[in-house]
Amino acid sequence: MALAYLSLGSNLGDRVGFIQQATSLLAGDEKIKLVSTSSFYETEPVDFKTDNWFVNAAIIISTTYYPEELLNVCLRVESQLGRKRNDESGYNDRTIDIDIMFYDNRIIDEHENGIELTIPHPRMHERAFMLVPMLEIAPSYIHPIFNKTVSDLYDEIESPEDVVLYGTRFI
Repeated sequence: MALAYLSLGSNLGDRVGFIQQATSLLAGDEKIKLVSTSSFYETEPVDFKTDNWFVNAAIIISTTYYPEELLNVCLRVESQLGRKRNDESGYNDRTIDIDIMFYDNRIIDEHENGIELTIPHPRMHERAFMLVPMLEIAPSYIHPIFNKTVSDLYDEIESPEDVVLYGTRFI
């Protein structure tokens, strides 16, 4: 089984509830086992303007899904929880966002046949809202491209956005 590290975020409605529901839906899949969860963190939106702050968390799962299959499962869970994807470029408010940060120590860059999958997540090393929850559950994980720990990557962020503990671990 592979270990996958997922980032979950929500800035609409019951933000914590959406993250909990997404985690439950993922863990309820017969090919996924929940390994660890972080606490919840409240964060200011990054890369787009909105008044709705995010709640973010990270989870570790073990899975028999291949990375492309796991991406499809994540997209299906987002859809089940009301995520509306915008065809325009840019970011928008969402009930849930699930990103694959890492999949074992694999490096994947696929942009064909309608699949857009880049692992490790291409901007996670710049985003405190992804790194802070990871610091809690996998601070020593080594980024397979940069060959640095999650802790080292966080220390190198030039101007991290505010990431505030919002709630304790949920599972």
